[in-house]
Amino acid sequence: MKTRREFLSTSAALAAGGLTPSIAAESRKPFHLWACGDSHVGTDIKKGRESLAKAIRQSEFGDEKLGAPSFDWDIAIHVGDLAGGQGAPDDKEGREVVKQYGELKKHRREDVYDLAGNHDASGPDEETQWWFKKWVDPTGENTATSGVDPKKRRYPVSGTWERYSFRVGNLLFLIMSDRNDGGPPRGRAEVGGYPAGAVTSDTFEWWKQQVETNRDSIIVCAHHHMLRETTVASGPWEGFKKKGDNWVSHYHGYFPKGGPKGASYLYWLDETPDAGAFEKYLAEHPGAVALWLGGHTHTNPDDTLGGRSHIETKWGVHFINCAALSRYHAAKTTLPMSRLLSFTPQSRELRVQCYLHTDQFAPAGFYAKAERTLTLSKPFQPA
Repeated sequence: MKTRREFLSTSAALAAGGLTPSIAAESRKPFHLWACGDSHVGTDIKKGRESLAKAIRQSEFGDEKLGAPSFDWDIAIHVGDLAGGQGAPDDKEGREVVKQYGELKKHRREDVYDLAGNHDASGPDEETQWWFKKWVDPTGENTATSGVDPKKRRYPVSGTWERYSFRVGNLLFLIMSDRNDGGPPRGRAEVGGYPAGAVTSDTFEWWKQQVETNRDSIIVCAHHHMLRETTVASGPWEGFKKKGDNWVSHYHGYFPKGGPKGASYLYWLDETPDAGAFEKYLAEHPGAVALWLGGHTHTNPDDTLGGRSHIETKWGVHFINCAALSRYHAAKTTLPMSRLLSFTPQSRELRVQCYLHTDQFAPAGFYAKAERTLTLSKPFQPA
């Protein structure tokens, strides 16, 4: 224990440097990012389970029944698929999403940053992504329905519902929504959440421009889908299993007209299949970004289909599959879990923990076997 003289001496030194002890302590506090996704609230609520609300309650207060702890987080990124139906989402499911986000007690709704997944997409004859814009609304343009007030963002966003950025110190977040809308083969049909990932060329060009003009930043990218052959089951045809001569649904639903080859990864660039635009850029510019967060493929934390786990490093980029909060969507493989990323000020170390939201695979709470320590290209400098 410090003596009074030592305490006063330390306090004086901090004050001379412009920092009070409380501010200095805050500057050493890790920044915690809760990376989650694939809540599929409409699927789970039919079984009486509030997939999103339950995870929120566990994060803030723990789960006494399961013996799972709470955990600190500063912001959350939900990597898409709040909706759960095979048809386009509707207002009823939108109201359920808003209701479940209302379970936040220690955080603001604006502490969660969202993007659209393939199940959040509008149907072929509907207004483009109307549901996501009305009920999820990351830019806060429809506060009356979504409850998102842009003035309450601790870290304000810049951009549109489809692509936006925000900063936390020297962390630059680039958030991109899936564009699985507008009808087959790229967009969903009336039935089927057509799983192959899609972005527009405008989004890719925006991403590239952001990367090339922010080389001094630690760049964190988020999309609903992982890139090709980066994490578990993210390769061609890896979304399914063979039964005789036929493909059948496994991780993802099999829809022959929906680009099934790329069901497990970001497959479409506009109308070009298997474009590989991000992969080619990153291969030519190793380490251009630090992290890629995604979801989409739901499976247990020990699964390594394709010789890849949920966390892998390729082209100098750490790829992390953060799925899924749902227990019942893609029920053959799904398991409710999420990731907690802890950035330590003035350090290149990034701690990534896996949190199990049920005890169906292992005891609920942090799953130590899946924890990883990653190395960033530069130290984290807080805001």
